[in-house]
Order: sequence, then C-alpha cells, then structure tokens
Amino acid sequence: MTAPRDPVVIVGAGPVGVASALLLAQRGIATTILERHHEAYTLPRAVHLDDEVFRILQAVGVDEQFAPHTRPMPGMRLINGRRQVMTEFTRDTADGRNGFPPDSMFDQPDLERILLDKAATVDGIELQRGCEVTAVTDGHRPTVRFRNADDQIEEIGAAAVIGCDGANSPVRKQLGITMRDFDFDEQWLVIDVLTPTPLNEWDGVHQICDAARAATFMPVTGNRYRWEFRVHDGEDLASLRSADTLRELLAPWMSPEQIAESEIMRQAFYTFRARVAHTWRRDRVFLAGDAAHQTPPFVGQGLGSGLRDAQNLTWKLADVLHGTAPESVLDTYEAERKPHATRIILMALAVGWALTGGQDRLASVRRAAVAAACRIPGISNALPEGTPPLAHGPLIESRGLRKRLNGRVFPQPWVRTDDGARRFDDLLGQGYALITHGPLDTHVAAHVADAGLRHVDADALRCMSSTKPTPAAYLRTHRTHAVLLRPDRVVMASAVAGTSVRELLFTYHRAHRSDLTGART
Repeated sequence: MTAPRDPVVIVGAGPVGVASALLLAQRGIATTILERHHEAYTLPRAVHLDDEVFRILQAVGVDEQFAPHTRPMPGMRLINGRRQVMTEFTRDTADGRNGFPPDSMFDQPDLERILLDKAATVDGIELQRGCEVTAVTDGHRPTVRFRNADDQIEEIGAAAVIGCDGANSPVRKQLGITMRDFDFDEQWLVIDVLTPTPLNEWDGVHQICDAARAATFMPVTGNRYRWEFRVHDGEDLASLRSADTLRELLAPWMSPEQIAESEIMRQAFYTFRARVAHTWRRDRVFLAGDAAHQTPPFVGQGLGSGLRDAQNLTWKLADVLHGTAPESVLDTYEAERKPHATRIILMALAVGWALTGGQDRLASVRRAAVAAACRIPGISNALPEGTPPLAHGPLIESRGLRKRLNGRVFPQPWVRTDDGARRFDDLLGQGYALITHGPLDTHVAAHVADAGLRHVDADALRCMSSTKPTPAAYLRTHRTHAVLLRPDRVVMASAVAGTSVRELLFTYHRAHRSDLTGART
C-alpha cells in the first residue's frame, strides 16, 4: 500500500474533525486541519455519549485518557409540573455490551483538549488555526482556498476534503448543498453552572414535563450542572437572562445563597433544529457532523452522530486512497449514515414532542398520553439499548430472520489475556475480522489467513464474568455460526452454519472488487 501524496484536508478542529484526523493517521493518511478559531473553544456544549460512541473513542485511541473525565449516567426521570416523579428509566452504570457504561456524562472541553493533545503527538496531522475557508472545489482532486492567520491566501490540493465545520458549514455552502428541514425550531435557554459543593440531587437526567415551562436538568461531572428551559413564543429574551429570572428558574434545585456562590459558566439561547443535508458527498468532498445533520438534544445523540460519521467514513476513505478498495466504496458513506442520522433525528423529535409537550394544539394531548404511559407496568425498562442497525447495501448483506445481526454493532467483551484484561476491539486490530462459534477447519483457516482476516473463535475467548452478553452467547441467541465484522465492528454478513463460512470469504472479497455499483439491491 502507498499513501497518497496530498493530505486529506479537514475543515474544523472540533471533536469530529480531530477524531477523523486521528483515525486516518492510524491508517497512514496525512491530514491538514483548518480551523477558524485561534484558540480551542472552552465553553460547555455536548454533555452525553453512549457506549457505542465511547467505543469509537477507543478506536481513536483516547478512551483511557477520557474515562476519568466522565461519569456513568444512571438513567432518566420524568417529572411533572408539581416536581413529582412520574416514572424512572434506569440504566446500568457498569460496563455494558460495548465495554463501557451504556450512558456517560462529560464536559466537551475536556474531550476536545484530550483529542487535541493526542493529535499534537501524532505524525502526519497538521493543525492550522485562524484559517477562514473561502473556496472549495470538488472533483477527484479537490482544492481548498483559505485565508491564513497572517491574512494571506493559500490553496491546498487535497486527496479528499471533509467538512466538519458546523451547522453553518462554509464547505456545504461552497458546494451549494441544501438541507432538508423537519420544521422543528424551538428556542431554549441553556444554563451551565459550577457549584462550590455538590447539589443534593439524583445523578440521572431530570426531564420536567411541565406545561408552564418544559425543562431538563442534568448533573454533568463533578460540580458541573446543566439546565435547559424552553422559551415560549414571544417571550422577552432580555428578561429571561436577568438575575431575578435566573434565581426563579433554578429555585427548585438551588437556594439563592447557592446560586450566589456558584459560577454561571454559560447562559445562552439556542435554537434546537432538525435538519439533514440532501447530499453528503460531492466526489471526494464530504460533510460530517453538524455540517451534515442537526438534531434536537432530546436523545443526546448530536455529537455521537458526528463521531459515527467520522468512524464510518475514515476507514473507507483510507482503503480507497491506499488502493485496496474501489472508489465506489465511498458511495456507502452517505447511503449508510444519512438514513441512520435521519432516524436519530426523528427519534429525537418524537421524544421531544412527547416529553416537552411542544407548543401546538396537540400539546395537552401528548402530555396526557405520557402521563398515562407512565402508569403502565414495566415502562421504566422501555429505553432502547443501542442505535438502529445500518441499512442493507454493498457493505451490509441483507437482513432477515436468519440474518438479523447484519448491520448491527457486534458486542465488545472484556477478555482475559496473558497481558491482563483487555477490550475485544484491542485484540482485533484495525481491519476486517471473522468471528466463529467454534474453530475453523484447516482448509478454511488457510483461506482466512490468506485473505488477511483476523479470526477469533468466540468459544475460546476467556471473557470476564461481568460480560453480558459474551460473543459466544450472542451468536447462540441469534442462531448464528459466524459473522464478518467490518473495521467499524458492524456485522457485514453472517452465516448460520459452519459450511457457510466460505460465503463470508466471498462477501469479503466482493467488497474489494473494482466496482461495487451492482452489489446494491
């Protein structure tokens, strides 16, 4: 394999952009990151990620540094206007199916600092700050023109361009890409507070389902707390930011003395939107993160969706640039990520309308329905685990009753090794892997080795006792003998019997043929 001469240009040095650079660097691809801000942005923004996204940070190589700055989140409570708990959705705070707690709280500046520190130590990543992108041309060898920190115009020829430059993406605008709008625009007041001592509150998310003012309260990490209050149509924004209103809004959780002793880290209005770009790619120019999609925060997947973009795109782009996969592999980025991100947006809209009531004529009906649902036995166990599977395409075999694992993220156990306990992904490396229920026969094992696939016998794994489910149990539950895992640990194809393992090899080789156009049905 030979690396391309030109770097991949990444516009935006937020978590999605820097994570993309680190993932590409692992595969020998040089990157240049262009960031308009002269310094790292220090105000809080994203505060939640799930175990699938934490697993992506493991792939990036920052999970161990990041973990001490996170806090497992025990679930969510729905609270009515009288501050009574309607129901509680619990989450286990121990490591789950992906090797990390199902939900974790964090402060985004901590994550950004860790990512930037990591990038500064990696060869092949160049970060240029104070750069304003003025023109992007698409094509097989795109170019980026920008004004640098010295107010000089520069131009870079790139192997590819990834626009990770936020909701108002200059890259997206340069390409003339428009957004599909789901007609959701709600203004909320977001308040981040650092208290001198911890508040005496439950550690989970508090969703206040109050007709007078919907709100969310979240203990973040340490003594950091966040409140989000919906702004009613026509309200005076200046009065909402006054000291008197601040004390009134926070009164259910803090006394006036506590408020006076605390640091108001941020008090700002945000418009929550639901939008997705009509196209995510123009030849070798791609959109990722908020440049490609924006979702209301009601399911905590804004940053997570962006990091999923980074992981999905980078291994495919690296394979294409190295010449080990056809150019048509790049078509699967939008084909896989756009429907998935859209489903997350629709899920967030549904949850937001149900829990906050909305401001339309049916708001009271939804609030009544939520109150009634909270009285259903077992409703507290209704929070889904994991995000929807990826749709069938060239890199995902069709799903069905006998192939239900296709498109799903394979679980990651803690495994006992001679070097101590390790997470499963650390044993698999960066490429494709074949996981089987039992050993391979000698002839098939030789073909697997020749293909460069990493093979793991799930039955031979020494999983930690706390691991649920183990890979072997997972395969048994789904009556599956073997799975072919992509580099992002998504199941590409599965086999129901040992004799079908050869089919997985054919599937792997088919994904690396010169043209994938006809592979999609």
